[in-house]
Amino acid sequence: MPRITTKIGMLATAVLLAVAAAGPAQGKQAGDAAHRTGGASEAYFVMTDVTREEFVIKLTDPRKIQHARDLLSGASHSEPHVIGRIEKRPAPYNWRWSFHLRPETIDFFDFAIEVCDATTPYVEEHLDEAGGPFLPGLVWCPWTSRLVREVPQP
Repeated sequence: MPRITTKIGMLATAVLLAVAAAGPAQGKQAGDAAHRTGGASEAYFVMTDVTREEFVIKLTDPRKIQHARDLLSGASHSEPHVIGRIEKRPAPYNWRWSFHLRPETIDFFDFAIEVCDATTPYVEEHLDEAGGPFLPGLVWCPWTSRLVREVPQP
């Protein structure tokens, strides 16, 4: 049974990585659609991990914004963890850290492979190594990540 669970987890991670890789085109379309309809085109959420350090993410896909709000309200418990591609520069809404997650690549997951797992402080301390053997492809999926609140647009 553990082998099947491992294989399912690896398959799910491969799918998430493929979605994250395809994210830029899809994220732009979703953001454009939200902008055209006058709906909220972005939302900001604070996530934390086992270290309890806070990290702000920006979501631009209306479906993902709704999923994040459902997680916070308790309406959903599926895919509670955050995955995305790191941008090695600070963002105005996440000023405390030297990196942020590219909004168009952010998604949510239940299980992921170990190679993309790291705590927020560890990523900060080893940011120069990210993209090589550490966090290949700059994909970050902290296993203990969870959203703690929505914050206003800065």
